[in-house]
Amino acid sequence: MTRAALRGAAGAAVLAAILTALTAILAATAVPASAHTALTSASPEKDATVAAPSQIVLTYGDPVRLPRVVVTDGSGRQYQTGPARAVDNKVTQAVGRTPPDGKYTVGWRVVASDGHPVEGAYTFTVRGSSGAARPPFPSPVRKTIVSTDDTDDQGGSSGWLWIGLAALVLAAAAGAVAWFRRSPRQD
Repeated sequence: MTRAALRGAAGAAVLAAILTALTAILAATAVPASAHTALTSASPEKDATVAAPSQIVLTYGDPVRLPRVVVTDGSGRQYQTGPARAVDNKVTQAVGRTPPDGKYTVGWRVVASDGHPVEGAYTFTVRGSSGAARPPFPSPVRKTIVSTDDTDDQGGSSGWLWIGLAALVLAAAAGAVAWFRRSPRQD
């Protein structure tokens, strides 16, 4: 075997060892998948018939942040007022005026402690309300959450971790190849 062939075989072995080591490091440091939080209770409850509520209270299995709650009637009028407030695992949203009798949808979106957004929706019915139908409050953002799934995976910070680790592995492999090609040839 020539010296160049030996150096090529040794280079391939070193490259394989580097890739094996990086794979082992990635496997050892992989974070197990976290369970996303879920809505555990709501007031008013799902499918309940209640008097007109002054607030919506949502309770989750884990602490949440960045809550967004939208309360709409069948024609799309919104009844929430002010921002939703999250304290630990409880989100409270004020209802700004007395909703008239009818069916209402509560659409919600929060960010779980693992960084993943979680959203869902449910309905309840108001009976015996003293409120009359009025024009809706002006709202700078008319976004209605329509998902009925309690766990909508839209990605999060863990996806960026895997992208970064893959880029690191590719950079290490490219560096190893460049290093072996740079070595002077002696035949």
